[in-house]
Amino acid sequence: MKQDAIRLVSKCERCQKHSSLIHQPTEPLTTMLSPCPFIQWGMDIVGHFSLATGQRKFLLVAIDYFTKWVEAEPLACIIEGEVMKFIWKNIVCYFGVPREIISDNGRQFQERKIQEWCQGMRIEQRFTTVAHLQGNGQVEVTNRILIQGIKRRLERVGGNWAEELTSVLWAYRTTPRGSTGETPFSLVYGTEAIIPAELGIPSHRVMNFSEECNENLLRENLDLIEKLREKAFLRVQRYKNIMISSYNRRVKSRSFQVGDLVLRRADALKSIGKLDPTWEGPYKITSIIGQEGPVSNVHNICKDHQITGANPLLRSSEGSSTHRGHPPDQAF
Repeated sequence: MKQDAIRLVSKCERCQKHSSLIHQPTEPLTTMLSPCPFIQWGMDIVGHFSLATGQRKFLLVAIDYFTKWVEAEPLACIIEGEVMKFIWKNIVCYFGVPREIISDNGRQFQERKIQEWCQGMRIEQRFTTVAHLQGNGQVEVTNRILIQGIKRRLERVGGNWAEELTSVLWAYRTTPRGSTGETPFSLVYGTEAIIPAELGIPSHRVMNFSEECNENLLRENLDLIEKLREKAFLRVQRYKNIMISSYNRRVKSRSFQVGDLVLRRADALKSIGKLDPTWEGPYKITSIIGQEGPVSNVHNICKDHQITGANPLLRSSEGSSTHRGHPPDQAF
């Protein structure tokens, strides 16, 4: 009787639609590792902010996946022309033509004009999964750090957020990152920047400054920059291996087949209220995009919807339950 009760409850459609999201990962973590500086950049647009001078209310952010160097610029409008101008001015003219740029599926990155421009520059565009921010996790983490920095400066000194952006970027670039153990500034230029704190409380290199000694030290640092970058690369590898090991211990694989009935996350494409169902549907999977054959965590095309988070729907009528077992958390 107990097992019958469990089966009955597990197939209650209303219970499934109001069930909580399960955050247990469904497939092993996949990380991106850039082998050298300035060939792989992540880009994202943040906004809306409060209006700044020049009607600027968006922030375009780019980060180099190797050095963690960040470029950011406040914008009044986010059209493909502004994105192209940013890539040219802030990336190409300073660091050379990148091999690939990773971004979300926003129109600013997918318009024909920018795609043709990137093809002409031999820049490969890679797009993350719809409604799956973790696909470009590095730039998403950077966005949070920049926003926190802007908030703190505005609370302390007041003023315009766009004007405070330069100071926040400076702080980010001269702070050691946990994954590399080095500052982005040192991985780009081969030496550490002199920060204002070293002038208030003079450091050894400030107190004993010598033009000849400084020039020799800079030359030496430039000779050693490749070793510094190699050391940072090995540290990133170790850091990612630890992260992968910790993440994968929580993985519980799930897969969908063509013909399965699934419920989609109700908040995937719209906001929902506190009392609204967590899941909506059911939808029937008509095709699977991904590797050959049914695989876990792939785009599931159900009717006319692109499913980016799904649960199998269990029904009480025999033969209608298309996927047995415990519900997974998300298709991505």
